Amino acid sequence: MNATFQEIGDVFARHESFVLISHVRPDADAIGSQISLGLALEAAGKKVRLINEDGLPDNLAFLDGADRIELPPAEPLEVEVAIALDTATKPRLGDAALNAASAAKLWVNIDHHKSNPGYGDVNHIDSGSPATGQILYKLITTLGLPMPDATRDAIYVAVSTDTGSFQYPSTTEETYLMAADLIRRGLNVGEINSLTYDSHPLRRIELTRALLNTLEITGEGRVAHWELTMATRQALGVKAEDSEGLIDMIRGIQGVIVAVFFEELPDGKIRVSMRSKDPRVDACNVCAEFGGGGHALAAGIRMAGPLADAKQQVLAAISRALPAN
Repeated sequence: MNATFQEIGDVFARHESFVLISHVRPDADAIGSQISLGLALEAAGKKVRLINEDGLPDNLAFLDGADRIELPPAEPLEVEVAIALDTATKPRLGDAALNAASAAKLWVNIDHHKSNPGYGDVNHIDSGSPATGQILYKLITTLGLPMPDATRDAIYVAVSTDTGSFQYPSTTEETYLMAADLIRRGLNVGEINSLTYDSHPLRRIELTRALLNTLEITGEGRVAHWELTMATRQALGVKAEDSEGLIDMIRGIQGVIVAVFFEELPDGKIRVSMRSKDPRVDACNVCAEFGGGGHALAAGIRMAGPLADAKQQVLAAISRALPAN
């Protein structure tokens, strides 16, 4: 059962040391959630460590508090509580991060993915929330925790990016009310949006060009997909964060209802990102056929290669899920 905010607050009150973790290949909701809750707890007098298996993406280095994100230490941390944020399954935290948190006596799991099985000792899963950052805003304000400027800004970036700049159907009235309150608290919208969306390395543009050269439209114009091979990744020096959000470009093609990004990974696996614009095509259900998960309109998979086989299998599953008309 979902823990109430007050029950989570009781965990905060009873303990003094915490490690906050988010998923591998972290996005802005993952990192923003760590920073926002971590610095709020620290301002309340708690001892806090923020770790991520893959560290801090370059594109989020502008966030105040981003320097607190560290790679997992080799030895387990002496902490009482581990808090997993924005992570649908425990293995997605990464082996090194799990080892670093292995001495924790209590696990708290806060997330918004509907595929999350509730792997914590204390769980709060709200699949109706557009971002974990929005859950944490409600948690922090409900409990009356401090909200330093770094927490305020991190919440905004977490929610803004996970809602496609407040455009996705998951955006709610509460999302806009939250944003208004953050502005009242001093958020500089123009500056932070510029840092979030208007400061990309040239290689991201080169990556976009390379991806467009692989674009295919199938399913009678309803499915768009492109691919990133290891050869292209190495030739351009691509970093994981460089592709963040690019799938929205093909998602926006008129007539397309499912967009798919296939990506070869160094370990030989294939990463699949899927977006749906039609609730009749549940991306989470399609991805679940291959051990993946996420949300109804945004989900992902990590599956065995080679790329050609993965594409054939996933596109066939999408074809089966497409509505008749």
